[in-house]
Amino acid sequence: MSHSQEYADLKKWYDETAGERCEDMTSFFDARISGYEEHMSFWSEHYSRIAELIPENAANLLDLGCGTGLELDRIFERFKDIRVTAIDLTESMLEKLREKHGGKNLETVNGDYFLYDFGENVYDVAVSVESLHHFTADKKAGLFKKICRALKPGGIYIECDYIVEHPETEELAFSECKRRRERDGIPEGQYVHFDTPLTLEHELEAMRAGGFGEPALVENLKGTPIIIAKKRGG
Repeated sequence: MSHSQEYADLKKWYDETAGERCEDMTSFFDARISGYEEHMSFWSEHYSRIAELIPENAANLLDLGCGTGLELDRIFERFKDIRVTAIDLTESMLEKLREKHGGKNLETVNGDYFLYDFGENVYDVAVSVESLHHFTADKKAGLFKKICRALKPGGIYIECDYIVEHPETEELAFSECKRRRERDGIPEGQYVHFDTPLTLEHELEAMRAGGFGEPALVENLKGTPIIIAKKRGG
């Protein structure tokens, strides 16, 4: 997709939805729990690929923004006994996850992963799938610092998320989000479901700012990248 086409398509969608109010993040997903897994099936190949990328000796995994655990469906197929801490803002999502995998070594946390203490040198792997494209580069960098600290030396972080190709499109998304938040009187710090994806370059920069060694683009499936960042040491 060309720069002008990417920008024009997003601008057209913003114009068509200009009057829609910002939805609270938790309320957005609570209202869509019944159709969530069908909607997210577009990324089924990504879930499988993420499971393949996890090292064979991985014993402890952190999943940020796990939803109903679509990536965990694949991970548990390959790692029967892996210990998982799964965090999500929406309790109804976690309920569905527990229904599917109640017999697994699974701890669910209904909370904000920006605030939750992951600990230090705890996990072999952390993953985040289609969860972080609502936040600024600075906010992500702070989260990446926490993730890096929580990983054991040599541990890896795997991210699969929505990006845009051009900085101008990124700027458009953040500008429109700001406009709508101000119009709707959304207080600072309240999460709303409005996509503000970064470019790949800015996403990788935020990971480096968070303390990871050189993050690598593993592959780009259907326009959605899978990135691996490794903690130094190990």
